[in-house]
Amino acid sequence: MKYNYVIIGAGRQGTAAAYDLAKFGEAAQIILGDMDEKKAVAAAERVNRLIGREVARGVFLDASDSPALVSRLKGAHVALSAVTYYFNVAISKACIEAGVSLCDMGGNTDVVWEQLKLDEAAKKAGVSLLPDCGMGPGLINNMGVYVMDALDQPEEVYLYDAGLPKHPTPPWNYYCTFHLNGLTNEYDGEATFIRDGKITLVPTFTEREEIDFPPLGKLEAFVISGSMSTTSDSHLGKLKRYENKVLRYPGHFETFEGYKRLGLFSEQPVVVDGVPVVPRHFYHALLEGKITSPQVEDVCVMRAVGVGLRDGRKMRITLDLIDQYDPATGFTGMERLTGWHCALMMGFQARGTIAPGAHRMESVDAASIMEEIRRREIAWTVKEETL
Repeated sequence: MKYNYVIIGAGRQGTAAAYDLAKFGEAAQIILGDMDEKKAVAAAERVNRLIGREVARGVFLDASDSPALVSRLKGAHVALSAVTYYFNVAISKACIEAGVSLCDMGGNTDVVWEQLKLDEAAKKAGVSLLPDCGMGPGLINNMGVYVMDALDQPEEVYLYDAGLPKHPTPPWNYYCTFHLNGLTNEYDGEATFIRDGKITLVPTFTEREEIDFPPLGKLEAFVISGSMSTTSDSHLGKLKRYENKVLRYPGHFETFEGYKRLGLFSEQPVVVDGVPVVPRHFYHALLEGKITSPQVEDVCVMRAVGVGLRDGRKMRITLDLIDQYDPATGFTGMERLTGWHCALMMGFQARGTIAPGAHRMESVDAASIMEEIRRREIAWTVKEETL
């Protein structure tokens, strides 16, 4: 069977998702919609060129115009929200009205909880809502479930992930391959972990440790927020410990922790020479050109470590995944792991593998997800150790 898809937002991740849907999602038609119609058309032309057939079409689409959005959605099987999370509740309601399933990339856990309240409405409409997809919090937490499932009695799960430049350039040694405000959101606030079997809030930029991750060598790992979303709540009562840390090249922690202490992540205005200035806006204006680039050759590394019992023995299960920039298609590792994870979930939704209703992404079968990742020739390995 062939399926019709709508992608709301024709940026990097939306375009990568469209490509994957055209290749693996049995797509009859993919509508790429964006406020910038030229951008949408260019994205669709790129997908068609890479796939070798006319499957994608770019159109003007305003995500904030609900009546127009409902009209555009009608006739589709699944939509992807590839715009900022501010729109996701309204987009979820539009999809329910149009009778179309929805996948999105999350970005704010409070918004996700609001979407999950639409469970009964989604069931009545016969559609599924699946927030929080993409590399994180999606895939990394699916990997966490995978190592849990490999144990009879999982006790602890440790997650690590990063998108890093393949060829780091001093002094930053980092490029942001997604919206800069999203990075700052992750660096601010607190993470929600499970420790000693209880929900525990842990400040960002704490608990630095060194991790050896071939082929990148020594990396520094530390706490950020946003990567857990609903998963800590889902695993409460099942695990003694569940946590996630980001990975960066050495030196990143010290630099950006200093920015946090200085107050540059704050969104509360301060008065400078009689003028109110939002520190975060000022910080982004100075930093963006330093750590962003229209073309980045990146490498993405992800690790899930599960500790627990199997056959009465204490075991450690380590799942490692590595992906990187693909010169053949021009997609970065971040685009592939984010956009493609969304697309494979949309394929599950289109085929009816995911039942109607609003679902937490960690509830989707992890083994099926990892098999789809391997099908896309993204390398991952599992190591088992007796402790």
